[in-house]
Amino acid sequence: MRHAEQLIDNNYIQEDLLALLDEVKSELSNIDGGTPAVQKAQVTSMLYFGRGFRRVQRESSTQIIVQPQFDSMEAAHWLQETIESLFKIPAALKSVDVKTPHGSLRRYAVDVGPRAGFALAVRTGMIDPRLNRIVKGLPSELSNGNIAQIKGVWRGAFMSSGTLSDPDKPSALEIICPNDETADSLIAMGQRLGIRASKHTVRSSVRIHLSNPDAIERLLTMMGAGSTVRDWTGKRPDPETHHRANRLANFDDANMRRSAKAAAEAVVKVQHAFDVLGDDIPQNLRAAGQLRIDHPDFSLEELGRAARPQISKDAVAGRIRRLLQRAEKVEQENMANKS
Repeated sequence: MRHAEQLIDNNYIQEDLLALLDEVKSELSNIDGGTPAVQKAQVTSMLYFGRGFRRVQRESSTQIIVQPQFDSMEAAHWLQETIESLFKIPAALKSVDVKTPHGSLRRYAVDVGPRAGFALAVRTGMIDPRLNRIVKGLPSELSNGNIAQIKGVWRGAFMSSGTLSDPDKPSALEIICPNDETADSLIAMGQRLGIRASKHTVRSSVRIHLSNPDAIERLLTMMGAGSTVRDWTGKRPDPETHHRANRLANFDDANMRRSAKAAAEAVVKVQHAFDVLGDDIPQNLRAAGQLRIDHPDFSLEELGRAARPQISKDAVAGRIRRLLQRAEKVEQENMANKS
């Protein structure tokens, strides 16, 4: 009798866990996709981690088959819609029943036809057209991308093959990776977010693992699952985690508001400086100011990487500061002349 009751309890726990995981992926599927570059990063990540990309030899030609599969219908639907809207490539959403040792499992596939598959693979950087070979790790465009793109990559990876532990058990977040190279790329990108993940292999399956609950909370929040991460944290047995979840959410919300306000103010100031100075602006100062206008959501470090050639964040800050000082000096001189 006790054994039967234990089985029932375990089933309920498993159902609750699957429901929570589905809620996380649902929330991630419904957030604003961001800029086209961020959407492209997330699409590319989902194609990789959805394991739906392969080369098939057909008679005298080689075709690229793109058909990633997901356990979340909303994640699959997001990918289908974004491929069609961003790349103008038709994609079909299909349900697939996969047989497992524990029974049939319903999954959702995004099917891109073989003709469009090659074009999508090239445009997402999954194929190097010069060498006509598949890129094993994540494309360098993403590895060297800005913070928003990196968050998009992690979001896509988790939506595709991420799992989350039962809140009552030791904390764990895992992402199943298609190969070692992709896992290494994702770990390196996580370090730029301040996230330290480890890699391990389970029955020939390469996985990225996080066990620190604070790191898991922060990563899920950065990916955009602020609501469901509070549910996950709130169900953990330690009462302090309830307070930590609220502090984390409030901290990130406040940071986002401050950053957005500061960026908006900076754009207004730079635009005003351009209006005041007209053509009398050194090229290096104009370029720095234009970067701020073009990328209002970028940090100084990201603006430095976006510059050509790349410069340090201190150099960006210094040039924008000199641009604003130059405009302020001209305004003061104009006011003095008028008086």
